[in-house]
Amino acid sequence: MHLRSTKIVATLGPASSDPALLEEMIRAGVNVVRLNFSHGTAQDHIGRARMVRAAAARAGQEVAIIADLQGPKIRVGKFADGKVLLEPGQQFVMDASRTEPGDIDGVGLDYKALPREVKAGDVLLLNDGLIVITVDEVRGEAIYTTVKLGGELSNNKGINKQGGGLSAPALTGKDMDDIRTAMSFKADYVAVSFPKSATDMEMARQLCNVAAEDGHRPGLIAKIERAEAIPKLEEILLASDGIMVARGDLAVEVGNAMVPALQKRMIKLALEHDRVVITATQMMESMITNPVPTRAEVSDVANAVLDGTDAVMLSAETAAGKYPLETVIEMAKICHAAEAGRELKFEADFVGKKFTRIDQTIAMGALFTAHHLGAKAIVALTESGSSALWMSRHLIRVPIYALTSKIASQRKMTLYRNVRPLLIDTSTDRDTALGQVECDLKKREIVRNGDVYVITCGEPMGSPGGANLLKICQVG
Repeated sequence: MHLRSTKIVATLGPASSDPALLEEMIRAGVNVVRLNFSHGTAQDHIGRARMVRAAAARAGQEVAIIADLQGPKIRVGKFADGKVLLEPGQQFVMDASRTEPGDIDGVGLDYKALPREVKAGDVLLLNDGLIVITVDEVRGEAIYTTVKLGGELSNNKGINKQGGGLSAPALTGKDMDDIRTAMSFKADYVAVSFPKSATDMEMARQLCNVAAEDGHRPGLIAKIERAEAIPKLEEILLASDGIMVARGDLAVEVGNAMVPALQKRMIKLALEHDRVVITATQMMESMITNPVPTRAEVSDVANAVLDGTDAVMLSAETAAGKYPLETVIEMAKICHAAEAGRELKFEADFVGKKFTRIDQTIAMGALFTAHHLGAKAIVALTESGSSALWMSRHLIRVPIYALTSKIASQRKMTLYRNVRPLLIDTSTDRDTALGQVECDLKKREIVRNGDVYVITCGEPMGSPGGANLLKICQVG
């Protein structure tokens, strides 16, 4: 039976906060749970993280938790009636000094610097690009605009500038507080919204390290959603542990038509640099209200899988939708089918490649050997998870089982494509440890008598350092 390689990230929200339902969702295929720090209090997130850990324990399956930071709020203020309907051709004023609620003629701004960052002729996109306005002039704190594409504008909707160029810092005071909250429950990953450079990611890492308890080190995910991030994609990627193809804000800034090619480029770059990659936004959007996805959504998810993404992400579908469990089930089915139909070009991954590290060479040797022997499994004894990460960057039909004694490493590896992390504490004697591993694999029915599997580990056992041993085993 084919085991699903692509991981599923589900956002927790009102629709999925029932502990029994969350447990069902984990059993149905959720590998990673996203906590959206744009909503809720610190106590809400701590409580939800506790609920996730408990549901995972009941399901007998570890999951990772991503703390997704809100980032800068570049938004309009509130309206007296909660919303207005803007018509094409009308004048509309956004005023940073306005304190009273907005009306049909204008509204205040949460982002007070906006008047100094736009000029006549600029195009602003409101509410994820559904409303388009052009700047006529800026007078003091007021931005005078003409509505080009109208629609309903409600409280606190987002503002983007076409082509990018807004200077709001990636990390706000709220984000710094939220990092402390995330570290209090040992979030496995922290997602940074709107980074523009490697410096933003380096600052986030320092803040995480300072706030972390017991030496906990979360993985950092850079959400690529600003036009300015595209020219600096590689430096941002190298300063991170992974990236998220955040197609919502990115599409608003660079245009919808640019996003599919950018998505392919980002996935390819992440795999080349041994980083993880999550593809996100509107993947199963229609399932917020419908029990089945559209064929376009099925193709969208399948294409991300075919491109090699580590994970596909659900946002409002599981946070606020009517069918959170059904959405997870459908997404898992799509991933299965796409993986089964994927063309395997395993040898091409090794052409022209040079490996300078022993542990990386061992990892690549394990893949090559398992592929040609038709092994039942690849087993990596790993403390940090590095060996499993390197192996997971290459497309192979042999499942990778990452065995670790560290719960933090196990949780982090749940995001890696084609990796099934297991918690096991082995002896420091090599032969005893290998015997324990085989016994555990048989008990879990991963291998049976006669099966061949490939195992990697480091010697001496139990000491830090990379893998330096590759062994081919046949179950006796």
